[in-house]
Amino acid sequence: MTRAIMVRHTLAALVTALALTPPAARADTGSTPAPPPLPSPSLSSSPVRETPVPLVWTGTWETAPSGTVAARPGASYRNVLHVSVGGSALRVRLTNRLGTQPLRLGAVTVALQEPGEPKSPDAVPGSMRTATFAGSSTVTIPAGEDRVTDTVKLAVPADSNLLVTVHTPGDSGPVTYHRTAKQTNFLALSGDWAAEENGDAYTKTVGSWYYVTGVDVLDAPAVGSVVALGDSLTDGAGTTTDANRRWPDRLADRLAALPPDRRLGVLNAGISGNRVLLEGVGPRALTRFDADVLSRTGVRALIVFEGINDINGTPEQTVPRAFVEAYKSLVNRAHARGIRVIGATITPYGGHGRWSEARESVRRQVNTFIRTGGIFDAVVDFDAAVRDPAFPHRMRAAYDPGDHLHFNDAGMRAMADLINLADLRSL
Repeated sequence: MTRAIMVRHTLAALVTALALTPPAARADTGSTPAPPPLPSPSLSSSPVRETPVPLVWTGTWETAPSGTVAARPGASYRNVLHVSVGGSALRVRLTNRLGTQPLRLGAVTVALQEPGEPKSPDAVPGSMRTATFAGSSTVTIPAGEDRVTDTVKLAVPADSNLLVTVHTPGDSGPVTYHRTAKQTNFLALSGDWAAEENGDAYTKTVGSWYYVTGVDVLDAPAVGSVVALGDSLTDGAGTTTDANRRWPDRLADRLAALPPDRRLGVLNAGISGNRVLLEGVGPRALTRFDADVLSRTGVRALIVFEGINDINGTPEQTVPRAFVEAYKSLVNRAHARGIRVIGATITPYGGHGRWSEARESVRRQVNTFIRTGGIFDAVVDFDAAVRDPAFPHRMRAAYDPGDHLHFNDAGMRAMADLINLADLRSL
């Protein structure tokens, strides 16, 4: 082998050896070691910060304060509330809105009522929960205000009854209440029985709701709520007690059949005897609108069905244009919050002792404005749904509970079934 060939073989062997030697093994040659590999993101020691998921609350039940009654110091009131949509937890709105002095609540509890027992004060065993306010089991509510409880960890089924019990240890002045509940509620005249699942202490029944005005649920399979603003025709006068047959109840049944992305909780803001223009039973609609509609949780639609007591009451309202301006005010205030407003025509009441041809003329003129005046985003013609075709100033006999003004269960159903559910959407 020639000297040149031997040199070439030697150089080739050296190059091969260097190529096969790992970098760490060549550290003594003066070369820079390779940096260690970056850790996998899943193995990083730095904490991963997740964006908190906001709590989504939905209004499921409401009643509007209608007046006051004398206090019962030391009593426990057990209210029965029928919710529309369910959720994984709840919170309750308590009220001293019409009171005249600070209201001290010594205890507030929430439980599920025994299913199928609307006239029972007994709670489902294991469902009783104590409601707190900023962590405290007691609260003082200033006159003219409401207070909302902390989150109560109790799963609430849709279309179920809650027991909300309030104990008042002392005399806090006039009690804010809703007079016409169409629901059997319970009273223990003496003692704090709020946390008792057994209802034996509740020896007295009452037909009103005391101190409670709203319930919201967490993570409901729904996209918001709809408020029904009205008078006794919405409050349920004429319907079967303890059966939940008001037209907003039937509306809730219809909405429950929709998929969750179209479903809504239903909030009943009807007050028997209430008016749009003048104070009557409870603050007039124009006055209570913020508290009973705009302050409620998740409202995306509103149905306004009110005006009969302005036409029929004392003093009576005889200028149809006054109704138009009042309705426009309500609509504008709702639109400012992104709430769509559906107007309902005023239903007939021929045969009632307060009916007259002059009042009937006002009713028909107001209904013409509701139907064709462009005031509302949509219209539901309750008048057309219930009137007698042969005598349009009267309701159909099949819907009349006997007073020719209010509606029985069938009449309520007829009105609710006329509502176009597609109209109940946000602006």
